[in-house]
Amino acid sequence: MAGDSTPATGKTHPSGSMEVKERQKWGVSASDVVSHFGTSGMSVAAATAITHPLDVLKVRLQMQLVGRRGPLVGMGRLSLQVVESEGLRSLYLGLAPSLMRSVLYGGLRLGLYEPSKYLCELAFESTNILVKIASGAFSGAVATALTNPVEVLKVLSSEGFMVLLNNPHCCAGFQVRMQMNTRSSLGPIHEMRRIASEEGVRALWKGVGPAMARAATLTASQLATYDESKQALIKYTPLEEGFHLHLISSTIAGSVSTVMTAPMDMVKTRLMLQRESNCAGLYRNGLHCAYQVLRSEGPSGLYKGGFAIFARLAPQTMITFVLCEKLRGLAGLKAI
Repeated sequence: MAGDSTPATGKTHPSGSMEVKERQKWGVSASDVVSHFGTSGMSVAAATAITHPLDVLKVRLQMQLVGRRGPLVGMGRLSLQVVESEGLRSLYLGLAPSLMRSVLYGGLRLGLYEPSKYLCELAFESTNILVKIASGAFSGAVATALTNPVEVLKVLSSEGFMVLLNNPHCCAGFQVRMQMNTRSSLGPIHEMRRIASEEGVRALWKGVGPAMARAATLTASQLATYDESKQALIKYTPLEEGFHLHLISSTIAGSVSTVMTAPMDMVKTRLMLQRESNCAGLYRNGLHCAYQVLRSEGPSGLYKGGFAIFARLAPQTMITFVLCEKLRGLAGLKAI
């Protein structure tokens, strides 16, 4: 984790992997910890700020025709409709909680990966692909469990329109909370307090199960793929540690993670945008939500907004890893 980490034997392989008996001596000073988690949080926040409009569109695409089959509006057409009817600023709804979440969640998600991998190495004397997947899954799940309230606030902020519009089977007043709150200037902290007081503290952890599953899958597929891709490219191509290696590896990681997480992202969004009420069609949990979507909307329902997820996640992954590697180098930390 620290920048002054050195192998006990003084020998490392070109790919960055170590033999079973080789061990890293990791520093745990305050500056090392701040640099390690800070570079992760800053890189994720920068990537989030650039790709946030795509995240807003993704949420809206996922909330189309809830519980029904029918033709879906594409991302291009939806973006034009949103800008024409609500203005360009609507594409940045929820940016404040999104950035807050990025620093906290991103810093933990990326920052916990290497310590987790190191502990697995001590326990199993291996850093194979399974260890990397397990380390990534653990990092993502823990980060989400701690930061889910901010994620709920972000999703609510980015929606800003009636979820079940034109759905005759739902209660007449069922509306996304931030329909009103996006017009408020009281800020995300006030909104979080309002949700807790009106619906209970548990409402801030709504959808935490699917969110943890998605984060575990995302981080495992993203970081393990990135890590393995870097080693394979270094081994089988002339590429060396640097911008081009980071760019290609992060592109591969972004593509893999999109395919793996799109259905979970859909379930997480649906759960977070429902209220505790007697409305028909609400979901009891993640599995029930997935079943209802499959039954009423078909398999393609789980991939609503899938292109928007890829359009956001692929560049976000590239920006995150390229920038994170650069910041780690400036901070004196070794590459991921």
